[in-house]
Amino acid sequence: MAMLACMAMTHAKVRLPQLFQNGMVLQREVDIPVWGWADVGEQIRVELSDAKGKAASTAATTTDDQGRWRVNLPKKKIKTGGPYVLTVRSFPSGQDKEDASGNQQIALTDVQVGDVWLCSGQSNIDVTIERVYPWYTKEIDSYENPKVRLFRVQNETSTSGPKDDIRPTNINWKPLTKQNAWLFSAVGYFLGKRMQEETGIPQGIIVNSWGGTPIEAWVSADSLKQDYPLLVEKTRLYNNPDFIKAQQQANQQADRQWNMLLDELDPGMEKVAGEPVFTSLNYDDSAWPTVSQWENRTWAMSASRRSPVIGSIWLRQHIHIDQAHAGQPARLLLGTLFDADRTYLNGHEIGRTYYQYPPRRYDIPEGMLREGDNVITIRFINKYGTAHFIPEKSYLLAFGDDRQSLNPLPKDTIALSPMWKHHSGAEMPSCPSGDVSLQNLPSTLYNAVLHPMVPFALAGVVWYQGESNTGNARDYAPMLRKLMTGWRKDFQQPQLPFVIVQLANYMACVEKPQNTGWSQIREAQRTVAQADPYAECVVNIDLGETVDIHPLRKKEVAERIGLCLDRLVLGKKVNLFPQVLSASVQGKEVRLLLDQPLRPGALKYFELAGSDGRFQNVEASADGNTIRLMAPMDQPVTIRYAWKDNPLGVDAYSLDGLPLSPFEWEIGK
Repeated sequence: MAMLACMAMTHAKVRLPQLFQNGMVLQREVDIPVWGWADVGEQIRVELSDAKGKAASTAATTTDDQGRWRVNLPKKKIKTGGPYVLTVRSFPSGQDKEDASGNQQIALTDVQVGDVWLCSGQSNIDVTIERVYPWYTKEIDSYENPKVRLFRVQNETSTSGPKDDIRPTNINWKPLTKQNAWLFSAVGYFLGKRMQEETGIPQGIIVNSWGGTPIEAWVSADSLKQDYPLLVEKTRLYNNPDFIKAQQQANQQADRQWNMLLDELDPGMEKVAGEPVFTSLNYDDSAWPTVSQWENRTWAMSASRRSPVIGSIWLRQHIHIDQAHAGQPARLLLGTLFDADRTYLNGHEIGRTYYQYPPRRYDIPEGMLREGDNVITIRFINKYGTAHFIPEKSYLLAFGDDRQSLNPLPKDTIALSPMWKHHSGAEMPSCPSGDVSLQNLPSTLYNAVLHPMVPFALAGVVWYQGESNTGNARDYAPMLRKLMTGWRKDFQQPQLPFVIVQLANYMACVEKPQNTGWSQIREAQRTVAQADPYAECVVNIDLGETVDIHPLRKKEVAERIGLCLDRLVLGKKVNLFPQVLSASVQGKEVRLLLDQPLRPGALKYFELAGSDGRFQNVEASADGNTIRLMAPMDQPVTIRYAWKDNPLGVDAYSLDGLPLSPFEWEIGK
């Protein structure tokens, strides 16, 4: 039987991690880690050769008792650029490698050697080129660069510990083109473009992010267990695949049942010619009351319960189309809506969005707009909160070749009216939910999508996250330090550069002093970066939007990240964001000394507090490297600058046009 078993054994193929694929970028000027799996005791030979077949670097090893192997390709003769071929051969132990019998081989082509950047965090790294395209239409339309390669790590979670590999992905070292980048990170796109144009060498952009996730999901359990043992136990509660599967199935069934009942109870969903009756151009809506989209208390509140409508709401607007525009393709802009919507034109659905954040940009095909009367119908669907339109956005029909642009707005537009016809849909009870968001649990993303990348060689990390931790900002700084220390240890790069992207301004601008989680997270990001010789903080306090947690100016964010990398990685002498060096009191004046001069003049958003801890807005002005504050109290103790959710219109800038970071400073420290 033993002999038969031996005869039945087959030679397993050598295997590489998902990160290793055709077109990949390997990090320059380091010994390059390559690893994978094969049969126990297999001999492994790895070779990086140029286009002519000449070996630039080789290494060999033998698999361990788990079938794992790893080599480091010596950097000495590896030149930046490419293309290279990365070849991995395996053959049974004791067999001459020249004997091809039983050998296995992988050959990856078009491999480049350059800089590899890991972009991680939550939704502001996730925001895609498709989302920001209206701001940069001409640039994106006209640009492609085969020396920039894009890789998107597929989302996955693990509650049971670190995984060996990531899942297959659709964006796997694709060259930068509009098509390949359409659903890729806008920050990653513009960073790769910027760094390649500046250095002339290949750039690899790995995006490994998940919207809405807290920092603890990206930190290893080993790092958390000493200071945060309950967080580790929280994840272990969910380490039960049967429970997770049952809960997820129950949630899906509840959601289907809720939507089915909503459609059944909604009078507007009665079908006429296959479309909901309330969407038809011929439907008589003359009896519907007219409401303003900005006064949602008149249309989004339940008359019976005096609370927000959970369920559906219908709004219709008639719009006249002249002969010149009739039949033309167009784009309907509906700003951003809360929460979900289905939108129709003349009885035909032209778009739907399932949650609040994506901008509503619905394309209208040629021939759908008719001369004369047309009707736009929005069906709001809310499972929580109050249905509403988002102010400060564009609400219009755009025509012409530039109809997808928002910067500038298209030349040929028809503005929508803020007045709509309104009809109730169906009121519903809240949708039952026992949601299991595994991606938000401690260490689940570290386990599933970060650890499997180790020890892939990197040039640096871009970390853009924090919005989901504003409710517990106190722990953010120690968590961020744990993340940076742990990742450096895992990647075996103790000086791995980190660029921390600070939270942008967001929400309403409030004149009086505030002390919110957003300011506290920004301060944690600033102070952690400032204390770390291999980290920099990107200040975005002027690139946000009052009404959108996902601001669109990602090219500007990437440019500022690039400046930090110029200093951290490329060793260039560049002025970055102004830093406060010291503070002193001279009579009724507090003076701040900065590391560089500011644009001169009066400054907003400075506050002082005395020993009572009560902050007051104060007058401030910049003169060279000094900021002068007029103190309204005898003994000022603490200074704050831009310490608000949204200090709209900050005006403290360096001579190079970079903003001063929000900060809190104890005088005399």
